[in-house]
Amino acid sequence: MNSFLRDRGRVPVELDGDGRFVQPRKFFVPAYVKAFEEGVLQERAAQAVESLRSCRVCPRDCDVDRFNNKIGVCKSGRLARVASAFPHFGEEDCLRGWNGSGTIFFGWCNLRCVFCQNFETSQRGEGTEVTAAELANVMLDLQDIGCHNINFVTPEHVVPQILEALLIAVGRGLRLPLVYNTSAYDSLESIQLMEGLVDIYMPDFKLWDAEHCRKYLVASDYADAARAVIAAMHSQVGELKVDEEGLALRGVLVRHLVMPGLLDDTREIMHWLATTLSRDTYVNVMDQYYPAHKAETEPRFAEINRGICDNEFCHAIELARAAGLWRLDTRWRHVIPRGRPVWLPWMRAREQTEARVNAN
Repeated sequence: MNSFLRDRGRVPVELDGDGRFVQPRKFFVPAYVKAFEEGVLQERAAQAVESLRSCRVCPRDCDVDRFNNKIGVCKSGRLARVASAFPHFGEEDCLRGWNGSGTIFFGWCNLRCVFCQNFETSQRGEGTEVTAAELANVMLDLQDIGCHNINFVTPEHVVPQILEALLIAVGRGLRLPLVYNTSAYDSLESIQLMEGLVDIYMPDFKLWDAEHCRKYLVASDYADAARAVIAAMHSQVGELKVDEEGLALRGVLVRHLVMPGLLDDTREIMHWLATTLSRDTYVNVMDQYYPAHKAETEPRFAEINRGICDNEFCHAIELARAAGLWRLDTRWRHVIPRGRPVWLPWMRAREQTEARVNAN
């Protein structure tokens, strides 16, 4: 490993707890490997795919027959849609490491966040539908590139398709930790299907107040759903554990995007994380908010049509610490990405084929 690619400096105490949260890499085996060997993954995949016939994969409970391509709120049918897949260097240091997190961005979403910064993907369905075999190939390609994990981004509505593809990928040698990177608007049934399969849960707890959830997420029950599934995630995998070099192996990492003027929500979320989960919960309090999508264009959302100020972010950190949380994410690993993110081979081939068809 070239020395300029990573900083081998001291892992922050917030991450490894001076060894308390270290799990030796040599003893790590992804959770899904045992499930595959025992036949559990096969059963879960079959159960999940069958559930598409009357879909209740998320709290929307659309009850439509997605197996036969009927469409509900998420606008997804039998197949998952992949918008992009590449080694991502913008994730937390414990995920991106020095080779990147192997992110798979799924198209469509079961939320309607008015401030969504990826609305082209989540609301317009940017991407290409893929079969289970193609999705398995994506996972294996990311592993071959050298990524540290497989990171499913916006997986809430495609849990059956993920399990179906995972079954193929594991049989062909997938051995990376799985990251379930979610808005936390999941059904308990989906999270139960993932028990013993997911290594790292990364839920984003967005808002607390039901009226704020209704107005900004178009899901008044969002906070109720998030509390239920994040608690279930924690009961499955516990606090975040890392290897000797600070790479995440197992546990929960919670993200919270600080919103302008909504620090009361931040206060309640931090208090809940500390008192209901654990004060050792690893939390990324994020300052990346900027107005996008409807928050930028529609006057009825004028109050969030601005970035957060320094005082708001500092106050959010203070609220987290006041709640008793201390494992707050910081940047500490200096990484020079090796080249630009690349389209994986199958995606380039698919694009070239579609271009030829359209040209004719």
